Amino acid sequence: MNSLKKAVIKQIESQKKDLNLPIRLKERTEYFTSLLFETLFDTEASVEVNIDKLAQTFDELINLACWKHDKSCGEIWMDYLSSFPMILNKLQLDAKAFLDSDPAANSIEEVYLAYPGFFAISVYRFSHELYKMGLPLVPRLMTEFAHRLTGTEINAGAQIGDSFFIDHATGTIIGETVIIKNNVKIYQGVTLGAKYVTRDLKGSKRHPTVEDNVIIYANATILGGDTVIGANSIIGGNVWLTKSVAENSVISNTKEVKIKTTSGYDK
Repeated sequence: MNSLKKAVIKQIESQKKDLNLPIRLKERTEYFTSLLFETLFDTEASVEVNIDKLAQTFDELINLACWKHDKSCGEIWMDYLSSFPMILNKLQLDAKAFLDSDPAANSIEEVYLAYPGFFAISVYRFSHELYKMGLPLVPRLMTEFAHRLTGTEINAGAQIGDSFFIDHATGTIIGETVIIKNNVKIYQGVTLGAKYVTRDLKGSKRHPTVEDNVIIYANATILGGDTVIGANSIIGGNVWLTKSVAENSVISNTKEVKIKTTSGYDK
């Protein structure tokens, strides 16, 4: 039994030796993300105390991610910290978009506390600033944390404008090179993705662009880096799009409707 145990340990350690995979990085990233949400929105939380905790945790994340960088950890943290007022302002606009768009929303507090779409957008905005700094893995771990909790996947690399609203949220997928402009509303199950996936597409614009004031209804699928949804357009539920549409378009997925009669179906 001892020889078997030693053999298994040797095989496992051999597989692990070329990896830099501290699971603690995932756990600490999730803690950092939750603490950041609390810092910005919890009226009972001390902003000063929490910012000190965030700074300490951020230092852990940088060390665990083995990030090679030119600036000191303190300088990087200060750059990120300085973005918090901007992030908060954007999230306040997002929350207002939820309140203005959804008749089921009774208060702004309800949006902050109960809406999975708002939480997913919040974590996206937290992660996007770190993505722009080039911090490896952490932005992805942040958005996957939100993905697990909300069913909404927003890649940290996406570029999303002001006053963004995701209703119901579950099943929504927004790819890395998506560009979404201002006052866009999307519903559950929407996919903004690539036409196909191969490794050589890395670094290319492979996901759609959505212009201002667009509404995309449930389960629509819009694919391709050259695909642009023109401003003020409405994309109906279950629509499949791989080509651009002009401004002010209304795209629907219509099906033939037959009326049942006692003798069968009318043509």
